[in-house]
Amino acid sequence: MRHISVLGAIVLGLVCAAPALGADTSGQLQTAPVERSELQETLVLDGVIEAVQQSTVSAQTSGTVQQLPFDVDDSVAAGDLIVQLDSSEQRARLNQAQAGRDEARATLDDAQQQFDRIESIHERGLVSRQEFDSARNNLAGAKARLERAEASLAEAREQLSYTRIIAPYGGILTERHVELGESVSPGQPLLSGLSLEQLRVVVDLPQQYADLARRDRQAKVTLGDGRVLETGDMTFYPYANPATHTFRLRMRLSEPNGSLFPGMLVKVGVPVAAREVLWIPASSLVRRSELRAVFVLDDQGRPRLRQVRTGAQQDGRLEVLAGLSEGEQVVMYPGELVGSDRLNKEAGN
Repeated sequence: MRHISVLGAIVLGLVCAAPALGADTSGQLQTAPVERSELQETLVLDGVIEAVQQSTVSAQTSGTVQQLPFDVDDSVAAGDLIVQLDSSEQRARLNQAQAGRDEARATLDDAQQQFDRIESIHERGLVSRQEFDSARNNLAGAKARLERAEASLAEAREQLSYTRIIAPYGGILTERHVELGESVSPGQPLLSGLSLEQLRVVVDLPQQYADLARRDRQAKVTLGDGRVLETGDMTFYPYANPATHTFRLRMRLSEPNGSLFPGMLVKVGVPVAAREVLWIPASSLVRRSELRAVFVLDDQGRPRLRQVRTGAQQDGRLEVLAGLSEGEQVVMYPGELVGSDRLNKEAGN
């Protein structure tokens, strides 16, 4: 049969190959049993890194843009001034509110003095009840006007503070929505930015795997170079995307080295099933073109080349789909047989 002749060609090819690799100093072959254990099937999806803190700062008062100390891609610290608006109008309102507060305070002092005089005279019965009530009402009105003036002053101070827009957190500016000299109004976007201190991964799970992932709450995030990233809390969105019918999963990232940035792609592995499979060491496999085979020891301890069909690879092991049975011994390093008498005898038979 054709596959037998192909296996024979592999044996002859090994005989003619380079000297043995990894040979045991005792001359004994290193073997390992075919083992049965669990294989965790994993669904691998593309995830995207995004910033936890990303926002757009908007104007809270009207004015003209006077300063833009930072530009797009600049780093800013929390509390840095990022936009300065013209504050002349707000300062004028503040001065007016301060004057109104001072006037209200003077009026209150006058009303208090007037009430104190009327009260002392009223106790001796020298003024009417009507005059006493009028003085008391004037005092209460003066107190109310002072409170209103102080509220107006606080509002004027707040409006003045709105002309200085500061960074709510440290990060990078990603977009500028205004230019110098531009007039802005409340609610108008000014700058957008994000923080690199807190990152997360978002990935869309197919509907059929969402319940399992939500129950087990296990996922592994890896970079393109195979490095596994440490993740924190997992958040599952309680609704599906009506267009793709997928559920979004979000995971916090912990990356102290600062090598991750928003927009990067990562691989997210989500366990979806488990099954019992046969395993052999990956080092025992002989590859020739599309053929896969291993050396199996027979009842007399002689190595026999046998074709196999393999599946997944995990932790230095290969899944065997066909060709082997549990407990059989396979040669771990086929290079040990190259040029040996044991292989020469088998090739000659």
